[in-house]
Formats: sequence, C-alpha cells, structure tokens
Amino acid sequence: MAENLFLDATVRVGKGKGAARAARRENLVPGVIYGGGEEPTAINVKFNELLKLLKRGQFLSSLLTIKVGGKEVKAICRAVQRDVVKDLPVHVDFLRLSEKSRINLYIPVHFINHDDAPGLRRGGTLTVVRNEVELKVTAANIPDELVVDLTDHQIGDVIHISDITLPEGTRPMITDRDFVIANISAPRALVAEDDAEEAESDESTTEESGEE
Repeated sequence: MAENLFLDATVRVGKGKGAARAARRENLVPGVIYGGGEEPTAINVKFNELLKLLKRGQFLSSLLTIKVGGKEVKAICRAVQRDVVKDLPVHVDFLRLSEKSRINLYIPVHFINHDDAPGLRRGGTLTVVRNEVELKVTAANIPDELVVDLTDHQIGDVIHISDITLPEGTRPMITDRDFVIANISAPRALVAEDDAEEAESDESTTEESGEE
C-alpha cells in the first residue's frame, strides 16, 4: 500500500461556530469525516500535527489513517480551509473510504536490478524524471510502489509509464501522453568522445573538399 499517514483526532462536542472557535482557542483545528455510508463525525485535530502533514506536500492525495473515538478510519483529505490573512488551517474535511472507493494517490517509483543494466555498467547515469506517479486507484488495491526493472536497459533507453505494469483497476491521472519515468543517459566521457569523433569526421570531410 502507498505510504499511510497517521493523524490523531478527538470527537468534537457541540456544533456550530461556537464549538469551532472553542477548538481553535485550544490550538485545535475543527474538521469533519463524512462519506462511506456513515453519518458525518465532527472532530478536532491538533494544529501542529496537521500543519506538519500539510508542509509535507500533496496532502490532498495522501492516504490517511485517522484515529478517533477508539477506531481507525481510512480517509483522504478533501478540503482545507485556511485563514485568509495568515494562510493557516482553520477547518479540514476528510472523506471516509470504503474498499470500493476510487481515489487519486501519489505512488512512489522503485528501480530494481541496477547491476543487470548494461547501460549503467558502461557508466551511464539513471536520470529519474518522476520518483512518484499520481494514480487513480481503488482503496482496496493500493500498490506499495511502482517497480521499474532495469534489466537489459542500455544507454539511451527511455522508460515510459507504459513500460510499468499497473495493478488491475489502476490508471495514471495523466492520460493524454505516454509520459517519461526515467532514462539512462551516456556518461560525460562517452559524450565527449563522441563529440571528438564527430569533430574529426567534419574536419576530414572539409579537408577532402578542399583537395578537390
């Protein structure tokens, strides 16, 4: 499964703006967990813990386990309301997931068998264009990672998303092109050698033209 973030929460007593303001005075951020065929649950989360997760980036596309009321709830964040002046979170909405829920998540890319790639053994460099890919997945079938097997890859090879086997029911969010995941570029010494050979060839052609 993709990286799972954990967040502790408490059930919020009371409703409306008064309860929300009281939570903020306690350095808490009010929120709600809804969906999944259950009634919405009003919650509070610690301001510092939420802010830490927000600063990691891609919070809206991360799988969360929220511990609340003695239970663990699988969810994703659907919205974060921020203070218009301070740009700090003042309310957060979470969507409860069922096994059939389809969600967007960033899945890390893992490269294996570096020693079996002729291009790398010759001194080539693996240039990673995307170290994670946003996928639409079902909550019951979230991959830990996308695996790229480098076996037999040569200098100049380009690895596209179509070269990766995705779990059933999973697709990339980018659908208009076969985007690049990584490539194996030539070492600088080899590039310099090729440039030198090309220059010698051009010089030789020029000399032959002059003789005629």
